[in-house]
Amino acid sequence: MSLESEAGLPGDVLPGVLSESLHAELVAFRRDLHMHPELGNQEFRTTAAIKERLEQAGLKPRVLSTGTGLVCDIGLAEGERSAVPLLALRADIDALPIPDTKADCPYRSTVPDRAHACGHDVHTTVVLGTGLVLADLHAKGLLPRPVRLLFQPAEEVLPGGALGAIEDGALTGVGRILAVHCDPKVEAGKIGLRHGPITSACDRLEIALDGPGGHTARPHLTTDLVTAAARVAVDVPALIARRVDTRAGLALTWGRIETGHAPNVIPQHAELSGTVRCLDLDAWRQAPDIVHAAIDEVATLHRAKSEITYVRGVPPVVNDRESADLLRRAMVARRGMKSVESTEQSLGGEDFSWYLEHVPGAMARLGVRRPGERTVRDLHQGDFDADEYAITVGVEMFTAAAFLDANGARG
Repeated sequence: MSLESEAGLPGDVLPGVLSESLHAELVAFRRDLHMHPELGNQEFRTTAAIKERLEQAGLKPRVLSTGTGLVCDIGLAEGERSAVPLLALRADIDALPIPDTKADCPYRSTVPDRAHACGHDVHTTVVLGTGLVLADLHAKGLLPRPVRLLFQPAEEVLPGGALGAIEDGALTGVGRILAVHCDPKVEAGKIGLRHGPITSACDRLEIALDGPGGHTARPHLTTDLVTAAARVAVDVPALIARRVDTRAGLALTWGRIETGHAPNVIPQHAELSGTVRCLDLDAWRQAPDIVHAAIDEVATLHRAKSEITYVRGVPPVVNDRESADLLRRAMVARRGMKSVESTEQSLGGEDFSWYLEHVPGAMARLGVRRPGERTVRDLHQGDFDADEYAITVGVEMFTAAAFLDANGARG
C-alpha cells in the first residue's frame, strides 16, 4: 500500500520530496557549518545561520535562553498552543575539539582544532531542510498537524545540552520526538534501526592520586605513584567488569594518564581520566558506587590517597517501539524495504536519551557511507565526512514521518 493512500493524502506524489535546488542549498548550508564548527554552548554563528534561514521561510524561531540553540514551531501562530501533541524533530548543533585532517577538501574546517567530526552539521541540515519543506506545505494548506523543530546546543558537553533545552520548555506540548545520528558503517540511502536501547550510558571519570613520592632508588620508603597509577589503570576496569552481570556491558576505558617529570624521581601526584560506559540502565545507576569502591581498594593497596570526580553523563537512548516503527514506515514509504537495516546497540553516548525520560521517541542511524567506499571514516576522527545524499534521505524520511504520525498510521 502506498503512503499516500495509507495517510489519506491526495495526489500521486507524496508531499515532501526535495527539489534539486533545495538539495543544493542544503548541501551548501551544511558545508558552511562544516567550515565554521563551534563547540558546545558557543554555537552563536551556527544559531544565527539557522535562525536567519528559518525566518526567510516565514517562521518565528525562538533562541534558547542560554543564547545558542533554537526552537521553532511550524503550523502554529506565535504564542498559540496546539490542540494535539506535537511531533518534535531534534538536531544537535555543536562540534568537537579536534583538528580537521581531511586533505584536499574545499569545505574542511577553517577553525584550528575544531571539526564537525560527529556529523552534527548533517543532523542540523536535515532538520532545517525538513522545516523548510514543512513550512512550504503549511503555506499550501497541506500540513496536517504542527511540528516542532529543536536545534539543541552542547550535545558533546556532559551531561548534555538536552537538559537545558528541556528546562527551557523545548518539550512543552510535545507528544513524540525523533532524531537521526550519522553512521559511517551504513550506506547512504539507508538507515539503521532497532527497538529498545540503541546507545549506551556514558559518564566521565577523573582520578587524582597523591603520596609522598621520593627517590626511585628507595621506592619502599615512598608511595610509588607510577605503579599505583598503573595498577589503577589495569585493575579497576577488570574489577568493575566482575561486579555486575557481564551482559550489562559496564566498561571503563582510559583516555589520559599523567604523572612524573624525571626518570629518577617518584612523583607525588598522578591523574587518570576516562569514560564509564554501560549498556544496561539499571547497571548504570549502580555504576558510581561500584567504580568508587574499586578505585579505593586498588589505591589503598598501594598506599595512595585517591580523589575521585565522577561526572554523571547520559543514560542509554532507548527507542520506543511505536516511534521506531514510525521511522521505519516513513523510510520504507520513501525508499522501500531494503532501505532499513537492523543495527546493534552502540557503546557511544547520546544526550537524546534525556528527552526520552519525558516523552516517547526514537533515533535512527542515518547512513553516510558513500556506496563502494571501503575505508570507514569513523565518528570522532579528524577525517570524518559524509555522503551528502544522506541530507535528502533524512529530510524526506522526516517529512514522511510527520504525515504518518499526524494521520495515526500504524504498521
